[in-house]
Amino acid sequence: MSEPPGAAVSLAAAPIPTDAPSQQPNAQRVQPLRRPGRWIVTAVVLVVVAQILHGLVTNPFYQWDRFRYWFLRPAVIDGLLVTLEVAALSAVLGLAGGILLALGRLSASPVLRAVSWTYTWLFRSVPLIVVLIFLYNFSALYQTLSLGVPFGPAFVTFDESKVATDLTIAVVGLSLNEAAYAAEVVRGGVLSVDQGQHEAAAALGLPRGYQFRRIVFPQALRSITPNYVNQLIGLVKSTSLVFYVSLLDLFGTVQSMGNTYPGDVVPLLLVATVWYLILTSAVSVVQFYVERYYARGATRALPPTPLRKARTGLTELRARLRGEAAV
Repeated sequence: MSEPPGAAVSLAAAPIPTDAPSQQPNAQRVQPLRRPGRWIVTAVVLVVVAQILHGLVTNPFYQWDRFRYWFLRPAVIDGLLVTLEVAALSAVLGLAGGILLALGRLSASPVLRAVSWTYTWLFRSVPLIVVLIFLYNFSALYQTLSLGVPFGPAFVTFDESKVATDLTIAVVGLSLNEAAYAAEVVRGGVLSVDQGQHEAAAALGLPRGYQFRRIVFPQALRSITPNYVNQLIGLVKSTSLVFYVSLLDLFGTVQSMGNTYPGDVVPLLLVATVWYLILTSAVSVVQFYVERYYARGATRALPPTPLRKARTGLTELRARLRGEAAV
């Protein structure tokens, strides 16, 4: 019997469907997409890694007993300290020079722009080993260095051969080369800051130096930090070239020991390799926390630390394995 027009229908009297999802305790779950290719590639990679590790452990050619003998020898540690000293001084001086060159490139003065561009172009074009060898033989061009009036009398005179020690040549050469690359890193970071920040600072009447130090440069560091840390990693490895200017750094010490003990060349090279891995890994850890510090205010949540990433990954892996086991 049909309802008359305009009659209200009671929802309470409507029958409740028995096949509603809430009433089915054994509802079918959505199965994850199977990816057999991923598992095959993972298995192949694990096999290759296992073979490499097996070769490193079982191949007698590596002479791991001699590696343990040389790893903490005083001569090797002394070379490592020289490497750290050269890298630290060159990093500081190179960054300072790079900031000055970047400001010159961004200056309104055409002379400063031209000089900064020429310097960057020159030292990015010339190999570092050429710069070091040129500085090592610099005394052949100028036997004395002097301070005084330009094109006039000299007040103080230095003997170049006494001033330019092996450490000084290494630091100066690496700093000159590093400044050219740091200049482009800093300039790119400054240009990455939104133009509105410059305009807002100028509208407040702030001095240009204060604008750069307190507003522009702190924001530019978010872009400068990862790029310059890559430069630092390259700088640590580039210190191996100072061996050619008679400075016994880590690689120079290993090279000398290899000439004295030719049967230990491979374990000595492994010693240098492991120490360089430790140094570059330490720089990478510092990079992560510096980036995390300057990410405050730029992201909604700070990136998780490596330990937290590992815990999250293990938790997700366990949940995935349990889900697959339940299926």
